[in-house]
Amino acid sequence: MKKLVVLSGAGISAESGIPTFRDAGGLWEGYRVEDVATPDAWRKDRALVLDFYNERRKKALSVEPNRGHEILAELESRFDVTIVTQNVDNLHERAGSSHVIHLHGSLFESRSTVDENLVYPIKGWELKLGDKCEKGSQLRPNIVWFGEMVPKMEEAAAYAQDADIFIVVGTSMVVYPAAGLIEYVRREVPKFIVDPGSPEFRDARDIVFIREKASTGLEKVREELHKFLG
Repeated sequence: MKKLVVLSGAGISAESGIPTFRDAGGLWEGYRVEDVATPDAWRKDRALVLDFYNERRKKALSVEPNRGHEILAELESRFDVTIVTQNVDNLHERAGSSHVIHLHGSLFESRSTVDENLVYPIKGWELKLGDKCEKGSQLRPNIVWFGEMVPKMEEAAAYAQDADIFIVVGTSMVVYPAAGLIEYVRREVPKFIVDPGSPEFRDARDIVFIREKASTGLEKVREELHKFLG
């Protein structure tokens, strides 16, 4: 099977009703990033940070995967698919994708504040003050906040380097280091970028731009992929 690697961003989840940071004018549901999504925010007001992610978790549980998520899951019948996502929701998994790398962490996991290797699933939507790891320390959302390292970037880059086909969907390609993932893909590898606001690349000879939303754009990509199944 050919190796198909997908980089997905907020645009694909937006079709399911999850608002994007960029569409909210620099705010997430009325919150400034600095107040809820940085290590400094956590030090200043843990209750606020926990409440913010509890609401995002509740929202994620209230929506369903869309056709874009489903198409990517269905491609597993023909390709060896790895999804590298910037999204922290679980819509790819709920649609049926079996190999998802969450670059920015997961809403549905918590981790220890004294040992980052201690990670736990969150059942339901709420993580509260007083919820502690086995070492007695408060649990935080297992999210990569602004200003923190992206620990899975090296793993994602390795998959990108090994890809036979590369798809970017639902991302403006301006958030680094994820946006740089395409630079790891071999030059001769077919590349598809699906996003209404797809940026122009200086060297775009190997890139097919489909300036549509994820669900309709991925239908067109799937049609194009038939030529690689020989």
